[in-house]
This record gives sequence, structure tokens and C-alpha cells, in this order.
Amino acid sequence: MKFIDQVKVYVKAGDGGRGCVSFRREKFIPRGGPDGGDGGRGGHIIFRARGDLNTLLDFKYRQQYLAKKGQHGMGKNMHGKNGKDLIMPVPIGTLIKDFESGEILCDLTIEGQEFIAGKGGRGGLGNSHFKSSTRQAPRFAQPGEPGEERTLFLELKLLADVGLIGLPNAGKSTLISALSSARPKIADYPFTTLKPALGVVKYGEFKSFVIADIPGLIEGAHKGTGLGFQFLRHVERTSVLLHLVDISEMAEGDPTDNLEKINKELELYSSELIKKPRAIAGTKLDIKGDGERFDTLARYCKDKHYAFFPICSVTGEGIKELIIYLGNKVEEHKRT
Repeated sequence: MKFIDQVKVYVKAGDGGRGCVSFRREKFIPRGGPDGGDGGRGGHIIFRARGDLNTLLDFKYRQQYLAKKGQHGMGKNMHGKNGKDLIMPVPIGTLIKDFESGEILCDLTIEGQEFIAGKGGRGGLGNSHFKSSTRQAPRFAQPGEPGEERTLFLELKLLADVGLIGLPNAGKSTLISALSSARPKIADYPFTTLKPALGVVKYGEFKSFVIADIPGLIEGAHKGTGLGFQFLRHVERTSVLLHLVDISEMAEGDPTDNLEKINKELELYSSELIKKPRAIAGTKLDIKGDGERFDTLARYCKDKHYAFFPICSVTGEGIKELIIYLGNKVEEHKRT
């Protein structure tokens, strides 16, 4: 299944049914009078958040959505049937924006939360409403009102507590597979991860947090280099960022320089994102070699007051301490 997190859609609610012009015609009942019923309301366009969805793929191939019209009114004061609402399920974390202005109309963050993106048109009144002492036989009724229509932009931001960031091949996918039951693709070449992955990490009794792995960033991402910034929106909602830095003897570049490059890219993307609490994990501890890269990164984190965790996702070394730290940080953020 493809991961689609941005789509443009056109929606139109149903038009209201028109009122009916009718007169009562029954034997032995003279001057029966008007009995035209009202038209039914047009169907609403409704977005509903669902936890079992994680992509906007369905909206990629169908971009126009029309709700049903209301039924016209009928004689004998019979009301037309309301148009059926069109309910469109979207993943939790979907932002609904006006395409023209960019205004955020709704942020669906709770299971079952709904947003009426287009209200159905009101049904017209039948001629029975317009009878008066001076107008005994009105021969007119109201037309139904048109339903609302608009072009929307849907943007998915995954809901996660911890976001994994770092250069390609820093070990993000290996770590999330070690912490949770998520099984992202793992290989020894850059940009193995092409779409965000979520995993649930358990710590303590009845406690857990959600961790998000996004494709690796490289210098120049803000200009579109590599995979660019297209997936950073998925860590904007997180409580804490975990920056992974490769400290193995095969890694390229100075570890502190690599860390600063990613920090710079985050700052260029969002001044709020760079302010989030963060910790540093030195990955691939089992092949650190002479330990020079490990020592350099440890000194840097101490000077910058970053929490530092040397880990090995394969052997599990340092993983338990990291999970406890992240769990406590997530709880602390939720209390504020």
C-alpha cells in the first residue's frame, strides 16, 4: 500500500429538495386548501477520523465527492426525504484546510471525531406554509437551497510521542524494529526508509508510547535534496525527538558535524521543531572501533547538556535505559 499524506479534493453537499405546490382534492371536502409538503435537506459532507487508517491513498485516485440531494416535497403535506450524508473516513491526525486560503478548518486527532466540511442545502417550504386569510390558494413554493461546495487540502500528520531523526543509515529502522513490533525495511544503503513508520513501545505496566521513524535527512534537505522536508510534518506533534548518530568505525564525517547539520535543517524547516526536547543516541555501539567517534559525541552532548545514550539495537545494549528515559519524557510532556 502506498503512503499518501497530502491530497486535494473537491466536495459538494447535496442540494435541498424543492417544496411542493399541491391542493387537497377529496370528495365531500370543499375548499380543501393547499397541502404541499417541504423538500428534504441535502446530504452533508462529513470527514470522520478512524484509527485503523494510516494513509490518504483512497483520495489520491478519486478527488470529487458529491452528497445526495434532498427529495422534493409531496402532496398531503408529505416531507421529502433528506439526502444521505456522505461520510468519508480519514486517518487520525488529518488536517483539513481550505485549498485557496490555506486556513485550517479542522484537525482530526481523536477516534470518531467528525467535521462537516459541507452542509447540505435546506429544503424548500411547500405551499401549505404560505396560506393566509388573504391568500387562500398560494400557487408557489420555495426551491431548495444549494449545498455548500469547496476545494479542500487534506494533510496527514501522524500522531506519535517520539520522533526518530538522523542521517540515512543512522540506524533508525533497526532501532524501531528493536523497540516495537514495527518491521520497516532495513538494508545497508541510504534512504532505505521511503515512508514514515509507527511502532508502539511498551514500558512498565500498562504503559506505552508511540514512536515514529521518518526517512533520513541530509544537508540541503530544505532545498529538496534527498527526500527533502516532505516527511518532517510527521514529527511536529511529538513530545520528544531522538536524534540518532552513527558512531561506528565505518561511518563518514565527524559525528558532531553530522548532528549539527541535521539541527540546521530542522531549524530551517520550523523554529518550533528545533525547540522540542531531544536526546542523542549513539548507534552501532558494537562496531565503534577505537571509540574515538563515541568519545567525541559524548563530550559534545555533555557540553550541550543533551541526554546521551550509546546503544546497539542488535545486541540490546543501552536500549532499556533509553526506553525508560523516553517514557518518562513523554509522561512529563503530557502532564504539562
